[in-house]
Amino acid sequence: MTILLFLGVAFILIFVAVYRKNSGQNVYKYIASQTQFLYSKFAPYSFQVIREKVKELGQEYTTKQYAIQIAAFMGGSFIITYLYFYNILISLIYSALSILAVPYLTYLRCKRVYSEYIFEQIQVYTTNTIMEFATTQSFVKALEGVVESGVLEDPVKSDVQTMIDMAYENGTVDQSIIFFNNKYDYYIVKNMHQLFLQITNEGARDSSQALENMSLDIDMLVEGVYRDRMDRAQFHKKFLTFGFVLYLMVMLVQLLLGTEKYVNLLKESLLVKVLLHAIILINTYFLLNGEKYYNEDVGAE
Repeated sequence: MTILLFLGVAFILIFVAVYRKNSGQNVYKYIASQTQFLYSKFAPYSFQVIREKVKELGQEYTTKQYAIQIAAFMGGSFIITYLYFYNILISLIYSALSILAVPYLTYLRCKRVYSEYIFEQIQVYTTNTIMEFATTQSFVKALEGVVESGVLEDPVKSDVQTMIDMAYENGTVDQSIIFFNNKYDYYIVKNMHQLFLQITNEGARDSSQALENMSLDIDMLVEGVYRDRMDRAQFHKKFLTFGFVLYLMVMLVQLLLGTEKYVNLLKESLLVKVLLHAIILINTYFLLNGEKYYNEDVGAE
């Protein structure tokens, strides 16, 4: 109780100091602005671009959702670790450390949303370029048709425009294709570009069948990717459930030993405490690694 009282008083003193220093500004807004300042200063530029696109897509968490996530992490970690150690100080430390997972999970989630968005744009790019090429029999004209149709969005739209500019500047599409292939490493992109090069350089009396086969390949790939997303989502729910159940295995030990004997064992054995800390850390790593798998390479081939 003394520790809780001390922490409560410390929190109030910090709050009063911040409030007096920023009397003309809402304290909540001040904290939010400082958080945004730190984010803009230390977050990698590439991630800032990704997060801006996620916001543009309307899939970024609101401040309220982040607050709920932080509260859930802190509350959950406090309860779980208290059941392990029956020590308020240790539980408070774990509760504070759990906040560190929020930026990492945000990073993973934003990368997943952005990856899904890019894949959908690549699908639109390849499908529409094939349709345009079937009409024009010119790769550059096909690209111009796709850009003018308005079906693409940035950054893919800007990169397609760069391909067009490079083609006119160099008098060949070779450099344009290398540029796009390197930036979007999808085999459907590389295969489609290779097909267009063969038709352009070697000529073909009837390319309609080859283009149709390419469209079917794209459709099959897209179907496979969306099926993989559904499978991942189902696995993700089961994985999280299993991970949280592992945290609560200590309750089974207490049930077998009895809570009183368990607490006495904690007081008498340093090794038991070390093992309990190891269980928490290993299980946390297990969960974070699973989140990394779930959010990475979505839409990749």
